[in-house]
Amino acid sequence: MTFRPDDGHRPAKARRVNRGTVLQMKSLYAGRAGQAALLAGACGLALAFSATAHAQDAAVAAEEEAQPAPPAPDQAAEGNEIIVTATKREQTLQDVPIAVSVTSAKTLEQAQIRDLKDLTSVVPSLRVTQLQSSANTNFIIRGFGNGANNAGIEPSVGVFIDGVYRSRSAAQIGDFPDVQRIEVLRGPQSTLFGKNASVGVISIVTAAPKFDFGGNVEASYGNYDAVVLKGVVTGPVTDGLAVSLAGGVNKRDGYNKDLGTGNETNERNRWFVRGQALWEPNAQARVRLIGDYSKIDENCCGVVNLRPSSATQAIRALGGRVNGPDEIYANRVYSNIDSVNDIENWGASGQVDYDFGPLTFTSITAYRRLDAFTNQDSDFTSADLIGFNAQDQGIKTFTQELRAATNMDGPLNFLVGGYYFNESIRQSNQLGWGEDARGYADVLIRGLTQNTQSLSSIEATISGLTGTNYTGRFFVAGQKLDERYRLKNEAFSVFGQADFKIGDRLTVTGGINYTKDKKDFAASATSSDVFANLDLVQIGGTALSRGFISTALGTTDPLAIAAFAQANPTVFANLQAQASGFAALNANLSTQQAAADSNPLTVGNPLLALQDLQYLPPFLAVPNAVEPGRTRDDKFTYIVRVAYDLTDDINVYASYATGFKASSINLSRDSRPLLSDRDALIARGLTVVNQTYGSRFAGPESSTVYEIGLKADWGLVTANLAAFDQRINGFQSNTFTGSGFVLANAGKQSVRGIEFEGTVKPAKGWQFNVAMTYLDPKYDSFVLSAVGDLSKTRPAGIPAISSTFAASYDHEFDSGHHLILRGDFHYESPVQIAEGLPGFLDGGTRVAIEAARPFRREVNEANASITWAMPSGFELTLWGRNLTDNRYLLQIFDTPAQPGSISGYTSQPRTYGVAARYRF
Repeated sequence: MTFRPDDGHRPAKARRVNRGTVLQMKSLYAGRAGQAALLAGACGLALAFSATAHAQDAAVAAEEEAQPAPPAPDQAAEGNEIIVTATKREQTLQDVPIAVSVTSAKTLEQAQIRDLKDLTSVVPSLRVTQLQSSANTNFIIRGFGNGANNAGIEPSVGVFIDGVYRSRSAAQIGDFPDVQRIEVLRGPQSTLFGKNASVGVISIVTAAPKFDFGGNVEASYGNYDAVVLKGVVTGPVTDGLAVSLAGGVNKRDGYNKDLGTGNETNERNRWFVRGQALWEPNAQARVRLIGDYSKIDENCCGVVNLRPSSATQAIRALGGRVNGPDEIYANRVYSNIDSVNDIENWGASGQVDYDFGPLTFTSITAYRRLDAFTNQDSDFTSADLIGFNAQDQGIKTFTQELRAATNMDGPLNFLVGGYYFNESIRQSNQLGWGEDARGYADVLIRGLTQNTQSLSSIEATISGLTGTNYTGRFFVAGQKLDERYRLKNEAFSVFGQADFKIGDRLTVTGGINYTKDKKDFAASATSSDVFANLDLVQIGGTALSRGFISTALGTTDPLAIAAFAQANPTVFANLQAQASGFAALNANLSTQQAAADSNPLTVGNPLLALQDLQYLPPFLAVPNAVEPGRTRDDKFTYIVRVAYDLTDDINVYASYATGFKASSINLSRDSRPLLSDRDALIARGLTVVNQTYGSRFAGPESSTVYEIGLKADWGLVTANLAAFDQRINGFQSNTFTGSGFVLANAGKQSVRGIEFEGTVKPAKGWQFNVAMTYLDPKYDSFVLSAVGDLSKTRPAGIPAISSTFAASYDHEFDSGHHLILRGDFHYESPVQIAEGLPGFLDGGTRVAIEAARPFRREVNEANASITWAMPSGFELTLWGRNLTDNRYLLQIFDTPAQPGSISGYTSQPRTYGVAARYRF
């Protein structure tokens, strides 16, 4: 039996229970048993009548942010009245027996959280960073996560918007036009989400269309000429059909001045439009359709030099400019071309819910497309060394979910479902030399050979050794690596979860997920870089062989040597054989290695010192006769949880959960065959010049989490506490080496931690919030990292303590006006940013792990806002983010094409402004 109260706005037959009705009904019951019975009924109603899709859920749709009338505090942000659907049922935050943080629409507005990156300031267990371009955003929960900078890597943190999985980072950037709440679920999520997420989920829930006309518009202006215009309007079309339309523009000048181009970088230039329709043809059926389109066209993202090297000095000697060590946070960068970030992201989804007796059947169908073109001056100097680093990427994604859920009042409720995922990625890259490359290479060659050689002399020497004229052909502008990648990913899963209530206080939960994943990929690249196509081992061996013969005959005159060979063919043939053996023994030895060898017959190959300049080498295409270019994975994951109400105010739970992420593919120029395939490739004659080995993909990663938690609600005070032990086997590590990305499986990572979230409301209008996370991570085993064996070390970039302290005060005047004050402070303890840098040869010494240790990050960010809200629906807000202008490094890496140099990304400076909003 369904229940649809008439609240005076719509006919009773088509009305759903809203949040206020649920809370009013709860107040009629005395005691926890009555509340539990009502909550079970509310959960059933939520499943039956939902229209707002939460991370694949048909959650309660009538839950709104306050509009338009009295701008009193939004109930959705107050203590136990925060409604969430993290378990696919409508529950209060205090009753949900999992680790979940909820950010309401009220907090998003008052804290001026304008992007997912800003969420870190209110959810300490979450870290969000934008790095290489506007198309790359990395999400980390409890210290772990990846997916940015390489489209072939599945994110460890799943992002869902209205129940639709957003598979890649560029698709996850948004300006929050009409968000109701954002839920951050920590730990593996698989038994309620068809798409497995190995470390956590970010679920964004937007407001469904309403059957009452209304909406809001907002305009804001801030420093750096930041202009944001956005709004949403909603209302009924017919008795059973409601629609909404949201849109907005976000523009801002760049906060980094590019002294090479004269322009600004790290700007904002994006807009979006989003339309929805909600159709309720009868009391049993609901259909929600959503279509959206967004466009980004920005110059992003500025890079600063953190540690110069001799290569940096060479750039300056050529007239190129690079920032100095005192300019890291001066908001100045150097490039010779502006970056391009042209990104289009659009999609459509449809959710259908149908009630059939005690069951609600749900279907969510979605198609999304992402097209991104980016280009970057990847040497990060005003010199034209790397002339272009362009990428053209297209991603098409189709998802289909079917599920059935009970809405019974009895002790047992369950959900079962199936999920299908189909995605194709096409990507092409071009990386090539610029006009200053030859002069720069000449300086580097002189340094690497102790001024015994120059670019022109090397060209002459190699010409003589090979019989090919290379004069003027090395490091020529326009020579490039032309790359092409394809990935086809198809996966399906079946999942389910059941809750069994034993008595009034004990609930036992069990869930399971089976996922089967297959990926087929292809990668090829053509290098026109003449120098990179040379086999310096073989050419150096030729030089060593000739030197052996010259030494033996006591002459370097080719005519004299030829005359001896003609007169003594047998002796000369034996001498050639000895020379070949000598070359074979020494051609792979550098001059430094030879100098360290006590054997007087050891002579190094002088050309090996130049191998580090072969930046764009040939590429072995895949699939081939040895490598099939495919992965096949499958896995069962599950959860077991026990939740118990100690008292009417305190709930405790204990759970064990597992998660899974399928193999990820390395769609970059560092995609290389496994060493184990070496012999087979050689036997078939498939290897290319200067063939190296690494990995084409990283195998699956699996996670397990033991967790215990407590949730308490004493009215004026609430407290949520979770302690966990999380372990990830085969964590997929993606490390930038200065020329590409090395994708590999870490043997095992673990993190133990404690999370606390609490609120205090000491007086009317006052609320204090505190959220703290303590993490103790470790690489239990990571032998084959890009920087050596990291086993038993602490992963970099994961602070021991992350915390947020917030306070708000809402003073209501007799006239109905409100003065709302809010402030928060986010702190992250000092942490080393990188375990170490792969580095290049710098004077014969490899950049060691210690090189990264001076680079640490500590975060101290203060944000605040003051809002004047009028009964008419008009609001005026003054806001500021990072008021103390705390600056820190987001990430560091080896500078491309500059041996020994280190570069990095810096955090955003202080921003502030004024916003005006009108609700109607």
